[in-house]
Amino acid sequence: MVQNFLSILDLDPDRLGKLLELAAKLKRQRVKGMKAPTAAALNGKHVGLLFEKPSLRTRVTFTIGVRELGGDIVEIPADVMHADREPINDVARNLERWVDAVVIRTFAQERLQHITEITPNLHVINALTNEEHPCQALADMQTLSEKWPSFDGRRIAFVGDGNNVCTSLVHVAMMLGMAVHVATPKGYELPDEVVDQAAAVSQKGAGLTEYTDPKAAVRDADAVYTDVWTSMGQEVEYTDRSKTFKRYQVNENLMALAKPGALFMHCLPAHRGEEVTDEVIESPISVVFDQAENRLHAQKALLVQMLA
Repeated sequence: MVQNFLSILDLDPDRLGKLLELAAKLKRQRVKGMKAPTAAALNGKHVGLLFEKPSLRTRVTFTIGVRELGGDIVEIPADVMHADREPINDVARNLERWVDAVVIRTFAQERLQHITEITPNLHVINALTNEEHPCQALADMQTLSEKWPSFDGRRIAFVGDGNNVCTSLVHVAMMLGMAVHVATPKGYELPDEVVDQAAAVSQKGAGLTEYTDPKAAVRDADAVYTDVWTSMGQEVEYTDRSKTFKRYQVNENLMALAKPGALFMHCLPAHRGEEVTDEVIESPISVVFDQAENRLHAQKALLVQMLA
């Protein structure tokens, strides 16, 4: 397994497939509790949680996951990352001496990359940055694998902001051979670098098509994914974004353009009445809480492969 997990791009298709298989296995075995085969997989291991941004799903699922694997959680205060308190290099080198891995939710992706460069013996896991959210993408694919017999021939549409969730979704979907449609307003597209990266890891001829029209993107899709229009740190842009993204709301009319039985996906938290309506998120086609549950199992599989 990889030393660090900062991006879906740290995996290859084979490792990704094996990780998803393990996640499904761990989910089935969870009912065994302390008798599960992996109940002591992280015995003697210490995993630090360092979150500079708010978190519900990521913090709770990593905490439970480490404990269910027999490891120990260390909560690290976010203020240790403030440069005026102590250089980040010193913080990272200290952590490397104490813990086996650190799960970090921070701002710039380059901050994580810097930490990995100066701590070769520390396992670093990206719990969300401004640019990528790979742990969410693992849970997303586990969820789809539970609903579909295969990813072959499937098409997933993302509607909204070309943000961190969209980036990791495009990476993982194309690596698994799924076509991806992304609908964003002008000025909110995926970065060119992400488009190039996705093409480089694409399997089975999977392609990425970008749209400004959400209806065109969703048409005949097997799953429709959206996220909040205003992410953490963008609150001052809320009013402008609300106007810009208004026609990108996922509602019953938009979902009707997708394939019959198409799934609705959202990484949560959701701003109901904005990017998605109550009717859609509470409908039988919604798998948002399956995605949230699978954060636990996918991340446990990641921890087992990295540390056990």
